[in-house]
Amino acid sequence: MYGWIWRSLPGPVAVKVLLALVLVVAVVAVLFVWVFPAIAPYLPFNDNTVG
Repeated sequence: MYGWIWRSLPGPVAVKVLLALVLVVAVVAVLFVWVFPAIAPYLPFNDNTVG
């Protein structure tokens, strides 16, 4: 999969590295803004066991 992404990115190696970093930042941003808040109520981390 990573090879396919690397081959699909246009330009020389320096441009590919920059675009790959932009893709990683975009994926992390999507996870923190939409995915993690959507699944947070379903995770057991907020359940207190000490009463």
